[in-house]
Amino acid sequence: MSPAAGRTRLRPVDLARSAGVSTQLVRNYEADGILPPAPRSDTGYRQYGPEHVQALLTYRALAPGFGAETASAIMRAVHNNDEALAYRLVDAAHAALHEQRLATDAASNALAALAAEYVDEQPVTGPSLLVGELAHRLGIRPSALRVWEAAGLLAPTREPGTKYRRYGPEQIRDARIIHMLRQGRYYFEQIKPVLDGLRRTGSTDALRNAIAERRAAHDRQTKAMLYGAALLHQLITEGPRAGSEPTVPAP
Repeated sequence: MSPAAGRTRLRPVDLARSAGVSTQLVRNYEADGILPPAPRSDTGYRQYGPEHVQALLTYRALAPGFGAETASAIMRAVHNNDEALAYRLVDAAHAALHEQRLATDAASNALAALAAEYVDEQPVTGPSLLVGELAHRLGIRPSALRVWEAAGLLAPTREPGTKYRRYGPEQIRDARIIHMLRQGRYYFEQIKPVLDGLRRTGSTDALRNAIAERRAAHDRQTKAMLYGAALLHQLITEGPRAGSEPTVPAP
């Protein structure tokens, strides 16, 4: 995109104000290809125009829903006139979110079955496992179990003498729940009340709330993707309107 002759030139600070970001971030965006290249004045200063404002606002709208990395790739594809790649990136992001929704549904069913063990009158039975054995069963690194322990989510016993960690049937059950929630991208502060409720009273309220919040997060991401896609569609199909000048907040 090349600036039209005679149009208003914008400084980096003007462009930054249009999106509420810093001037350094604007320069970073240009260097990363998120913005089209800016022509320079005779004295070497960057001169931005409506196409830069539109690209900046489009990227800022895309990033919350698609993530900064994918949003950057989409913008670079658009500036390289590779619309097909931009569309593929959009489709891939929607497909990934759909897979996350399906994973949340599957985890919800599996977690409900595990949670039922907390209210079962029969005690949980089975062999105890060493840290490496439990990690292998869950398909994770042993260091993850130690991190969960440090976060107060797991409390393995120690073997006399060797001090090796031992995970009994109840700790194994807890580890399975933690693992499923972590796969669903739940944070430790979200997992702890789930385990506390299950351990104390067998209550699944916190678990249901955590799953509901995850589904709500999916919905928020979808809405953000739709908003960003609307601006992307305008950028691709219309571009800056002829003779238009960007609206820049007064200093």
